Amino acid sequence: MENPLSRLNQQLQSLAPGQQYWIGLVGAPGSGKSTLASWLQQQLGDDLLVLPMDGYHYYRQQLDQMPDSDWAYSRRGAPFTFDAERCVQELLAARQSGQGLFPGFDHAEGDPVEGMYPLLPNRKLVLVEGNYLLLQELPWARLKDEVFDETWLLDIDLAVSNQRVFQRHCSLGMSAEIARQRVDSNDGLNAALILQQSRPRADIRWSQAVVDALLA
Repeated sequence: MENPLSRLNQQLQSLAPGQQYWIGLVGAPGSGKSTLASWLQQQLGDDLLVLPMDGYHYYRQQLDQMPDSDWAYSRRGAPFTFDAERCVQELLAARQSGQGLFPGFDHAEGDPVEGMYPLLPNRKLVLVEGNYLLLQELPWARLKDEVFDETWLLDIDLAVSNQRVFQRHCSLGMSAEIARQRVDSNDGLNAALILQQSRPRADIRWSQAVVDALLA
């Protein structure tokens, strides 16, 4: 695969004044999206803005109001626990205007934080990083054609990404038993859905070997 950094630099040179290039970076939990996005940010500096999708988790008070709140908490991270309508509408508006203000996520508090990521018109590359940007159902399905110029999928083996998530849970203080149950009953299910629906729609599919070679 062509080095994406070289290609993105070429893309930067070809952009007209005021033009932006939008990329959707998709992958299962534990696939390495944040690692790759951080590496690209270091290489491209202020030309690139990385927008994580995590800020569109529903707030805990919104989960509390769902008909089965216990189930919603146990599946937090699944598509229905995200405010998909808001996410898509705000990305569509920003693509049209070249600017916007986007939420982040406070993992310590377990809730979104409004206004963490400002997008200004001088940003030439916008990389949106998230799990569900290539889902086939509405409203997610609008993103591929109406927001992104190209889409990337980190096509990492499920066993690898699930093991990384298991280790992440353990590092945050979960017992191995609870962490494994969490992966089996939620994270792994989400990961399988992401790969199933995203593979046919991604413009570029990255293998683990390609990612490793790039970051080496």
